[in-house]
Amino acid sequence: MAGSERVATSPTATVRPTAPDAVKILVAGGFGVGKTTLVGSVSEIAPLRTEEPLTAAGLDVDDLAGIEEKRATTVALDFGRISIGQDLVLYLFGTPGQQRFWFMWNDLAIGALGAVVLVDVRRPESSFAAIDFFERRGIPFVVAVNGFHGRHPYPAAEIRDALALPEHVQVLLCDARERASSRDVLLALIDQLIEAASGAAAS
Repeated sequence: MAGSERVATSPTATVRPTAPDAVKILVAGGFGVGKTTLVGSVSEIAPLRTEEPLTAAGLDVDDLAGIEEKRATTVALDFGRISIGQDLVLYLFGTPGQQRFWFMWNDLAIGALGAVVLVDVRRPESSFAAIDFFERRGIPFVVAVNGFHGRHPYPAAEIRDALALPEHVQVLLCDARERASSRDVLLALIDQLIEAASGAAAS
């Protein structure tokens, strides 16, 4: 038709794939529970770490009971990334565990869709603050019990009772040193987030 404009489409034109969805996940817990180890074991990139050596100056404020072998601590955050399939990327932010650095948690939590709370059964009380933090802010989380040296002396049900967790909070046994184990924890959290989103959309 005269005067009409036509836009030609080349049959060989390539369709650019859409970028994968990005999800921010926090890895939290007490001092020395294995947060840096988990992020490092599962990250597909070299993880960013902000570790500094423990010094004599911190002996009065850092509780090393049960983790006397610890030589360094995270002073800001750990950061890693893992792709879940082709359409989902998780950005992992490990929080500092020492009480004097807890003020950073509020900033790290901005934009986070969920969290993993790591627990050391030798010192379960060290993760109470993290559990309370996410409960108060309504951020979904799972509890991952880190089996140091690959041992899990207590079943998940016993740990749930000890931490006074509600039934909807998943308690998972893991080994933060093992990539597959850490990945399973993250997948369990993602499944929980998807299920919650689907339920909200249906209501």
